[in-house]
Amino acid sequence: MENPTVASATPSPARVATVQRRTLGLLFTTQTLGGVGVAIGLSVGALLAVELAGVGVSGLATSAAVVGAALLAVPVTWVMRQYGRRPGLAAAYLVAAVGGAAVVVAAVIGAPLLLFVGLFLFGGGTTAGNLARYTAVDLAPPAHRGRHLSLVVWATTVGAVAGPNLAPAAGRLLDGYGIPTLAAPFLFSAVLFGLAALVLLALLRPDPLQLARRMHGEPPSPAGKVGVRPAWAAVVAQPAARLGVAAMAVGHLVMVAVMAMTPVHILDAGHDDAHTLRIVGVVLSVHIAGMFAFAPVTGWLTDRYGRRRVILGGIGVLLAACAVAGTAGHHSAQLTVGLFLLGLGWSGTMVAGSTLLSESVGDDLRPSAQGLSDLVMGLAGAAGGALSGLVVAWAGYPTLALLAAIAAVPSLALALRPVRERLYG
Repeated sequence: MENPTVASATPSPARVATVQRRTLGLLFTTQTLGGVGVAIGLSVGALLAVELAGVGVSGLATSAAVVGAALLAVPVTWVMRQYGRRPGLAAAYLVAAVGGAAVVVAAVIGAPLLLFVGLFLFGGGTTAGNLARYTAVDLAPPAHRGRHLSLVVWATTVGAVAGPNLAPAAGRLLDGYGIPTLAAPFLFSAVLFGLAALVLLALLRPDPLQLARRMHGEPPSPAGKVGVRPAWAAVVAQPAARLGVAAMAVGHLVMVAVMAMTPVHILDAGHDDAHTLRIVGVVLSVHIAGMFAFAPVTGWLTDRYGRRRVILGGIGVLLAACAVAGTAGHHSAQLTVGLFLLGLGWSGTMVAGSTLLSESVGDDLRPSAQGLSDLVMGLAGAAGGALSGLVVAWAGYPTLALLAAIAAVPSLALALRPVRERLYG
């Protein structure tokens, strides 16, 4: 493990470029492994919760994983701040592997409480995936930061698309070994998370964050100067960092709130189950494509036209998505367009917001600021998902879309204000 306090010669530009290319390749690989692991498990998590705990609390399955992903970001970024990206990302994946194994044990012995604890720890896979995007920009040239970050986001597409389709095969493969069909995918997830951790521990050398610190000549901060409070103070004091965090949090809140209730809205159309599932599958697949498939384009736009402009564009697309989805009624084609725009707008706020935050905070404070940002983003998404059901039950899906659009307006006003950026690295 590298010691961040050990002095080292400043690396040459050629050396940094070589390490960055290798880092991006490794991150693409581990994002694919971890993305498949997350998607396999979460695609059946709620169904497993129904079997063990009943329909009434099945929604807590997704909530446990979402909250786990948000809260685990803080200790993981502490590890990164102290020891580098490699042990932090590996630790997050190992926690997720333990969570996946706990879910399997819970299903075998019929323990609902252990199931939710396991799902909370399973959120570490999402934590690792989220923080990997920041690892991609530690050594990236300023003109290419958006593109490099977006490549890591794009890698998630493989897992998001392949994972749910692999879950049935995983269940059948372990049939007859005493593992319930709905729990078997979590065992495969645990293996994939463990493999991702091993790849990172063995091959992510030198550590990108430690190398960036040496390259920028930033000495380690004294104890107590790089914790949660100093990092948050740095974000609050820097308008560009505030905008980055706000863009990610609001984009995630709007996306999760509308997306979570779209299958319920489709169900209300009164189609038979088979028809409903087909529509839901198409709509959500197109939505996921909007979120991830065009990330490299979003990254290029972020570098070409600036972070603030892409954030503005992302928020504008989110507003359009709410308008299209909210007025679609039960017209599947219009609803599909609305959900595609919802994913595309989220991509704009995520890629540009992450890039802006990363370059607005110094190397020592950056991991803590990034962890806090992901905590805020995750909690915003969890709140959006929890409240969306109440809104739909009270006033319907169109009202949910309207309220989601209203929630995005303050961030639009914030993005319209010119900010003086202090860029690091």
